[in-house]
Amino acid sequence: MTDQAAARHNMVESQLKPNRVTDLRVQAAMATVPRERFVPEYLSQVAYVDEDLELVPGRYLMEPRVFGRLLQEAGVREGERVLEVGCGTGFGLAVLAEMGAVVVGLESDPVLATAARSTLKALGVAAEIVQGDLTKGAPGAAGFDVVLISGMIPDLPEALAAQVRMGGRILAIIGQGPVGEATLFTRTPGSVSGRPLFDAGVPALPGFAREPGFVF
Repeated sequence: MTDQAAARHNMVESQLKPNRVTDLRVQAAMATVPRERFVPEYLSQVAYVDEDLELVPGRYLMEPRVFGRLLQEAGVREGERVLEVGCGTGFGLAVLAEMGAVVVGLESDPVLATAARSTLKALGVAAEIVQGDLTKGAPGAAGFDVVLISGMIPDLPEALAAQVRMGGRILAIIGQGPVGEATLFTRTPGSVSGRPLFDAGVPALPGFAREPGFVF
């Protein structure tokens, strides 16, 4: 076993399992995808620490235990279409693809979007990367089964909620820092209902603002 493979194994054993990530598919996918390929080279040796890692100023790769828990709560099934908002360098997309999802990544930062395309292609991961405003979603590819928002936001924008099919799920960490509430939103006819899951402290995604009057 290589050093990085051992680090992935230790991440599962010491970070995911103690944080109640029991889904074997999530564990297997995160034990397979080389997280070190998705961070700046100077961070490659600490890619598996349980911390949010800065990719570019103000943008982070979410810590493994929180990301794994969100994936588990999403209940992603093989063949489902998943949009990751704020996909960064593409790590989450690679894990979702490993689980059999059809993935689309939305990224506002051109440097991160370029890095995601390059790394995912090098690893043979089929993913569409859309560069644009994170709050607007990817309307041209709408009809997602799952939307995963990779960072803290103050509220769920209507534009993102509208891009999930009926019965679809949205996973987001809602708050204004330092600790927010991981929330599972489900779209039903005429409404989007939210259910709190667990507390999580992760960096905020840029560009989001509280939307007055949007009540779940």
